Amino acid sequence: MRRLLIVGAGGHGKVVLEMAQAMGGYDAICFIDDQLVGEKVLGHQVVGKIADCKELQQSFQEAIVAIGDNALRLELTKKLLVMGYKMPPIIHPKAIISRSAQIGEGTVVMPLAVVNAEVTINQAVIVNTGVIVEHDCRVEAGVHLSPRSSLGGTVYIGEKSWIGMGASVIHTIHIGSNVIVGAGAVVIRNIKDGVKVVGVPAKEIVDKG
Repeated sequence: MRRLLIVGAGGHGKVVLEMAQAMGGYDAICFIDDQLVGEKVLGHQVVGKIADCKELQQSFQEAIVAIGDNALRLELTKKLLVMGYKMPPIIHPKAIISRSAQIGEGTVVMPLAVVNAEVTINQAVIVNTGVIVEHDCRVEAGVHLSPRSSLGGTVYIGEKSWIGMGASVIHTIHIGSNVIVGAGAVVIRNIKDGVKVVGVPAKEIVDKG
């Protein structure tokens, strides 16, 4: 029997549940969530807290972390892999994925997303609804590509960065780690680590504090 454990029963967890159902093949799907133990979410039981992952491995062979926080999602994904959980990507059947693309463990690819030729997407990435990732891009672990964001060809996105809703990144751009790109921004220049950018064209927000 294939049994899936979803870590996180909030809004993102609900979406991941319905994606797994659309994929099919699971005999049981349950949640763990520190705040909702004993409750049901969309008819599926919350069977424990995050601290219970090791014990629950006796009943669940596969897991996916459905938490929006990039750093925490990546941290928990790595811990579950060390425990021995299988963490295949959850890919909605209405996503379009090139045969030559590589999708990492614990990553989710939502409906209407397009991932084109020779793309590499690492662990624990969220490729949200309607995202376009063009040829030869590399997206590192723990990134969130928000709904309808677009990456031109050969773009690089560093670990744990967040690309906001509807943002666009032109071809060959390099975006560092822990970067935040605001909703609707258009990135036409490389961005160093740890920077926040907004606007058209995207410009750095300077913290005056």
